[in-house]
Amino acid sequence: MKLISLHKNYKTLIAKAAKGNRRGQQELFELFAPKMLSICRQYVKNNDVAEEVMLTGFLKVFTHLESYKAEGSFEGWIRRIMVNESISQLRRDKKLFFKDETEIENSLEHVAYIESELEVEEIQKMIDSLPDGYKTVFVLYAVEGYKHGEIAELLQISESTSKSQLFKARKMLQAKVNKENTISYGTH
Repeated sequence: MKLISLHKNYKTLIAKAAKGNRRGQQELFELFAPKMLSICRQYVKNNDVAEEVMLTGFLKVFTHLESYKAEGSFEGWIRRIMVNESISQLRRDKKLFFKDETEIENSLEHVAYIESELEVEEIQKMIDSLPDGYKTVFVLYAVEGYKHGEIAELLQISESTSKSQLFKARKMLQAKVNKENTISYGTH
């Protein structure tokens, strides 16, 4: 903390460090290292690697110190170097990967497909749990697209029995869906 109060104006310290003065470089390092390590750590998960990134960053700071033009904050200039060095490390470690829009769309389609497949399986289990008469009429009507007259003829029942069976099947399925939603979403 003594260093910070001594160096409110970094110009002389920067000038010393830029000329290769080891003491000036040491003071700049001690002054900014804790904050710069924190910045590197925001990007790099491993503490040891973050410290290596910071040290490499400071090597670049001291190597390019003459290029600092004193336009804007010196701390901001160092910070940019640390951020760039952190990103470079992530690239070297192949941890920085961006999916293009096509890959994202394909991923979303895959997730939607899995979800719809799960829903189809759940729905099929619900349909399978219906009494045989309800199930048969429901499948013929809702899935196969038969009309009530055709179902009646095919199953040798009256058209009103077909309608009644479908109504009861739908009602039973709705109750099962509501029960499943209550369980899945914890509705009270």
